[in-house]
Amino acid sequence: MTDARGQVVNILFIGGTGIISSASVELALERGWAVSVLNRGRSGSPPAGCRQLRADIRDREQAAEVLGKLEFDAVLDFMSFVPEHVETAIDLFAGRCGQYVFISSASAYQTPPDRLPITEETPLDNPFWAYSRDKIACEERLRAEMARGFPVTIVRPSHTYGRQRFPFDGGYTVLHRIRRGKPVVLPGDGTSVWTLTHARDFAVGLLGLLGQPAALGEAVHITNDEWLTWNGIFRTLGEHLGREPLLAHLPSAVVAQSDAALGAGWLGDKAHSMIFDNAKIRRLAPDFRPAIPFSQGAKDIVDWYDEDPARQVVDPACDALQDRLVALYTRLLDQARG
Repeated sequence: MTDARGQVVNILFIGGTGIISSASVELALERGWAVSVLNRGRSGSPPAGCRQLRADIRDREQAAEVLGKLEFDAVLDFMSFVPEHVETAIDLFAGRCGQYVFISSASAYQTPPDRLPITEETPLDNPFWAYSRDKIACEERLRAEMARGFPVTIVRPSHTYGRQRFPFDGGYTVLHRIRRGKPVVLPGDGTSVWTLTHARDFAVGLLGLLGQPAALGEAVHITNDEWLTWNGIFRTLGEHLGREPLLAHLPSAVVAQSDAALGAGWLGDKAHSMIFDNAKIRRLAPDFRPAIPFSQGAKDIVDWYDEDPARQVVDPACDALQDRLVALYTRLLDQARG
């Protein structure tokens, strides 16, 4: 079903309560579309106006029973991370949707990249992070299904954030450390160039792809045009926190030796400069014009935490890890000074 302009109006979100999916749900409702959300109902409730379909997408039989004979203009899948998840989606939605949108990741691109800016033709290759390799495997499976007529669009976000999602590991813990004058650890020397995209801007691009025949069978990233260094990101946060951050710089490989999980994310997603050519999303979704700079996004993040002290939760494990990495940084700095 489409509206008078040929746009989709009946869509299903798998997930729907995360930072980027919830922003997209809200925008779709603002546009007057019929929005269904399929999830377990354990991570908060979707906004009023949504049809809630309660099921665990990992339980194929349960999901099939809840979906019944429903059909959708578009299905947006935020919850498939490995090929087995994609297989379930194919089984559930083949023949009942006009467009299946798989949310992949820009971290799937060649890391480190041979050249910038990144385009959709950049090879997919990330030897550092299993999460990215799994997304690549999902894309490969879907491309095989495209050849059999499954109407797929692949979307690759890159570090999308919102008021409730601080754009770095640790969440409020990092803001707490800055306010208390405790150092925070950054990748490398902090000068690598990075791209942050506000969830609201991402939602405009994502919904702009729906119902577009030219988007079927295509992969497209949706990112901001604002390029920032990690040092600049944290100094911007510091401006809104009223405190100049103390920055401790560590090579990502060294961090990986101290904490494998954090190091994999840094090496596979944050250590290298990543900027993107957005010509394709602008062509497919002309309304996509990122309007929220990080200077505004950072203020919104700080304001959100300050609105309710109950949100200001410090993660003891994250705080302790930062302390250990800062101690390592200090030792290495002392050694370098002789």
